[in-house]
Amino acid sequence: MDMYSSMDQFTTQANSARADWEKRIGQRIKEGSEPDRLPILPPPEQVAATSGAGQVTLRWSPVEGAVGYFIYRSEQPTGPFTIIDHGGGDVLAVPGLAYADTTCTPGQQYWYAIASIADAKARPSELSTIVEAQPQTQVSEPLTLHIQAQKEAGQINPLWHMLGGEHLSQLFYKEGPGNSQIGSEYTQAFTMAHHELGARYLRAHAILDDEQNVYREVNGEAAYDFSSVDRIYDFVLQLGFRPIVELSFMPSDLATDVTKTIFTYKGIISPPKNWQRWGELNGRLAAHLVERYGIEEVSQWGFEVWNEPNLKVFWTGTQQEYFRLYDVAARAIKAVDERLKVGGPSTAAAEWVVDFLNYAQREGSPLDFISTHTYGNLPLNFKEALKAANLPHIEVLWTEWGITPTHFARVNDAAFGAPFVLHGMKSAQNHADALAYWVVSDHFEELGRAPKLFHGGFGLLSVGNLHKPRYWALALLEEMGRDLVHAELQGDGAGSLIDSWVTRKADGTLDVLVWNGTLDQSKIDGDPLLDRQIRIHLEQLLAESYHCSITRIDMTHSNITTHWTGQTDWPTPEQWDILHAADTLAVEEMPDVVATHGAADLAFTLPMPGVVRLRLTPTR
Repeated sequence: MDMYSSMDQFTTQANSARADWEKRIGQRIKEGSEPDRLPILPPPEQVAATSGAGQVTLRWSPVEGAVGYFIYRSEQPTGPFTIIDHGGGDVLAVPGLAYADTTCTPGQQYWYAIASIADAKARPSELSTIVEAQPQTQVSEPLTLHIQAQKEAGQINPLWHMLGGEHLSQLFYKEGPGNSQIGSEYTQAFTMAHHELGARYLRAHAILDDEQNVYREVNGEAAYDFSSVDRIYDFVLQLGFRPIVELSFMPSDLATDVTKTIFTYKGIISPPKNWQRWGELNGRLAAHLVERYGIEEVSQWGFEVWNEPNLKVFWTGTQQEYFRLYDVAARAIKAVDERLKVGGPSTAAAEWVVDFLNYAQREGSPLDFISTHTYGNLPLNFKEALKAANLPHIEVLWTEWGITPTHFARVNDAAFGAPFVLHGMKSAQNHADALAYWVVSDHFEELGRAPKLFHGGFGLLSVGNLHKPRYWALALLEEMGRDLVHAELQGDGAGSLIDSWVTRKADGTLDVLVWNGTLDQSKIDGDPLLDRQIRIHLEQLLAESYHCSITRIDMTHSNITTHWTGQTDWPTPEQWDILHAADTLAVEEMPDVVATHGAADLAFTLPMPGVVRLRLTPTR
């Protein structure tokens, strides 16, 4: 049964939750260690700046131990230098080793410097050598992509196979916004993501929330009921997913303060009043899951302790109380079976990671993975922090990642997100084990249900399961082969603004994926100076000819928002039919490519934001 008795009640709760969120979202829990106690690294060397059309590309050499780098800019060679803010709304540091500055004014001279950091809150290093550049006002020369089709170049790690799903009790809800059926649409969204994106892991909030009635106290004694948990996880497994079990929120009978809550469904965010019973709850849950699904299955899941405890809006305790929350839960879960995986700190804005590692090592806390979140940026390289802590075996799971942390933001529906997700997935290849886009569906109730069809929801899919450009970009990744071939991109913004992947399948099919996107959200509607021409030169082709198609994602292709006028909040049944008919990838057949001595040439335009996939299949 739906947890809300009336739409008026839901609207009241949503307005209250949103006001509370906006008041407290920027407030941080005080950390145990000050930034000046964290390692201070040397600055990068070999810093270079290259002027391009509408942008400046910065490159630098890596610094051992650096999880990221701040990009500084000044309009004078003597400063002052300030960190570039690309408008992502979260972490400003980038993992390196290239950055395209599109926040600059074409024709103006700038001076740049780079600083390295050992943690998201660490004091930056001294500034690097200062370099200068001037973004150009004229249109760019074409870029070249030189492909050697038989030269192997490693494999793609499908980091997108973990996704976020907010709270999973929605799988059983009934009528929702726009006369939708929440449960059936939510189920369909996960089914689509499993089959079209290859998604295999699902992370969500609130499995311990009172809605599940997992824990209560009767006459002072603890009582457990895992029937709602079983119902959820039975369904999740049937859909082809394994859970990342986020251990939140606090059951009311175990909470120190039941009045401190988050979201419309009022998840309780206070520490436990009885630490022993908190441990027993997590141990009982883990034991029950093992008994129901078997250790061979549950050992492939993950248990993540809490959500974003560095934010006051999610946690009323201190940092040390969170570390205790983690330690008690992790030990209880490991006591069930050492093969069960536990991790944290599940923080916002990539914070507390080094503090958490230091605590876990000092106290001997069980730890199989670190988890953290970031938005509007490429994920930092915490493999460096693990290497510095002599913990190279620990996995790195970004259990929330997305184009923006802001609810109801226009960029969530825009084509701008398509190249963003591709930049992120390529950037994190060697320093993450999962990069979970948050979330699958616009059936998402944190601060209220969707007020209209395209409302800036976090979902890859809209209410009604229309594909947004971000979804299509991930679908193109999933359609590619896993075996990379050598591809060298050269020209204006190569490897920073514009990037590529080329794969070869067993039948000889080549997928050439090229994307053009900036982190600068002031360019959500594009900029003609950032559009590019791409020339491809293919070598080592084994077939004489190839069937060729081109797939586009940009503001006018594979962008469902262009088919909706928005004159009303929700479509009529007839309008839904039109939208679903238009909800397809823009694929165009091209003339066959004929190889001459194993070589061929192609060319296409690539707007910003934009994605192009060329598929070349040997003709038979």
